[in-house]
Amino acid sequence: MLVRQITRSLWNTLKVEKRFLASEPIKPEQEVIDNIEPVQEDALDKDICLLVDEKDNFIGTATKRDCHKVGPDGNILLHRAFSVFLFNKRGDMFLQRRSSQKVTYPDYYTNACCSHPLYIDNKPEDIITAARRRMNHELGIPLDQMDPELFTFLTRVHYHDPGDGVWGEHEIDHVLFYQGDLTVKPNSDEISEYCFVPKDEFNAYLPTLEGPITPWFNMIRRHRLKLWWNNLHRLKELAETDKIHQFRNEK
Repeated sequence: MLVRQITRSLWNTLKVEKRFLASEPIKPEQEVIDNIEPVQEDALDKDICLLVDEKDNFIGTATKRDCHKVGPDGNILLHRAFSVFLFNKRGDMFLQRRSSQKVTYPDYYTNACCSHPLYIDNKPEDIITAARRRMNHELGIPLDQMDPELFTFLTRVHYHDPGDGVWGEHEIDHVLFYQGDLTVKPNSDEISEYCFVPKDEFNAYLPTLEGPITPWFNMIRRHRLKLWWNNLHRLKELAETDKIHQFRNEK
């Protein structure tokens, strides 16, 4: 039976499935400006993202803020990103709901960890290094539990989504899979709900979600997730590391 977890008050208590606190609630003394959590607000200008061309070649840098602002013409700077899909040893997939204080796509459901490699020490950060850094920050997974060799780089996805018209995404997204039983203690400033979903319950579970799913997760779900999830034991055989896909975001 699927067990769900939540950071807020329990809801739908008549259901067998339950959700619990993801981590400690945000302390009331923290000030939130425009509903954005202070650390995330600070990162908008401190985090330097990697601008790329349509072939994923590194061509420059820009702040996280500039990389996610939707221009008057709807354009957004193309930058490099990654999406980690996390599975336990049983093969259940980690699903999370983004905090209501996230800058982009607040309260959307998505895969385990979605973020960006940064420009650090005058060079572009490696994708797996960035993934481990963010999984430690967002999911609370100790760095020494995440073996870099167990990440599988599957492919890249180029997509553009205007979000709410103010903040959006235009990314070449590196898709990573990781399978292992890790210690997860989500950061409630980043994640409000989380659960591990069994494969045979996933399709029935999606309609029960109380919010939308992120465009990158939706595209991967529609076009590749079933194939990859069914073949966790041989993912390297299915990897398309030289390709950059352009999937349509459809419901």
